[in-house]
Amino acid sequence: MRLFLPWIICLPLLLVLTGCEPSSPKAEAVVPDAVLAPEDGAGSVWVVKSANGKNKLYLCGTIHILREEDYPLAPAYEAAYLDSQMLLLELPPGSGSSTDLVSRMSSLATYSNDTALDRHIDEKSWAAVKAWAATRNLDPSSLNRFRPWYVALMITAVEYAALGAKPDQGVDNYFEALAAQDKKPAEGLETVEFQLQMFAGLTDHQQQELLSQTLEEVKNLSGEFNKMIRAWKDGDLDTLHGMLFREAEKFPELMDLFLNNRNRNWITRLEQELLTGKNIMVLVGTGHFAGEKGLVNLFRSKGYDVTHYQGHESETPPH
Repeated sequence: MRLFLPWIICLPLLLVLTGCEPSSPKAEAVVPDAVLAPEDGAGSVWVVKSANGKNKLYLCGTIHILREEDYPLAPAYEAAYLDSQMLLLELPPGSGSSTDLVSRMSSLATYSNDTALDRHIDEKSWAAVKAWAATRNLDPSSLNRFRPWYVALMITAVEYAALGAKPDQGVDNYFEALAAQDKKPAEGLETVEFQLQMFAGLTDHQQQELLSQTLEEVKNLSGEFNKMIRAWKDGDLDTLHGMLFREAEKFPELMDLFLNNRNRNWITRLEQELLTGKNIMVLVGTGHFAGEKGLVNLFRSKGYDVTHYQGHESETPPH
């Protein structure tokens, strides 16, 4: 089963978990005139045109956790940025650098003194937590005070960091830093509190499932991550959809919580933005674009012109 890790990295919450200051990768990683070799892919950027054709939304699919080797980005990202008057991110700019938000996450994630993680998960899951902690030279007691959802996020952050993939190298952070440097306006579609409550509101059973599956999935993390990066670089929504949703029918409530409901909320806001007369760069997890209930199909179902964008007006046919 491969389900939860792709969902988790569809959320920029790990940026807050690790307390990372938004910053760009190395300066040479992405430049405005960057050109990729053909095998590096077209990128995951789609352009939505307003009814009168006068302004655009650039739907720019992100991976919130990347390695230095995953750069440069496809030229479509820089072209979208240069043609946009503002940015819309999943979280407001600066969310990852607030100590207050880190404290809030810790308060939601920590059990009171009269209970602990090993009392809320089964023996098999607790044994798996201890076994994982041993592989990273961690004392299991340091994890025992946290709720399962938080431990799952911690494990995810540690394992991706071991691959060299970090939130401060994610696409969102690069363009957030660039917008700050250029004094280009940027806003968030959600708040950190909203994303925290998605996890904090999970039942004990859902949290244990999240933790158990995370522990299982990290065993094959490197291969799965490379496959995801390849599909993202190619703008291959079919492969991404298969990775994200192959087990989705078993977890309809989580699907709605993490993806579908958020897509529906965002589309309302994004349609309003199309009426502002501005071109806007929208940076959200690429998983939000895939499938029947993804943003690309939702816009098309409403009659909008949506095309796979490659950094110039001669867009490719829709994927």
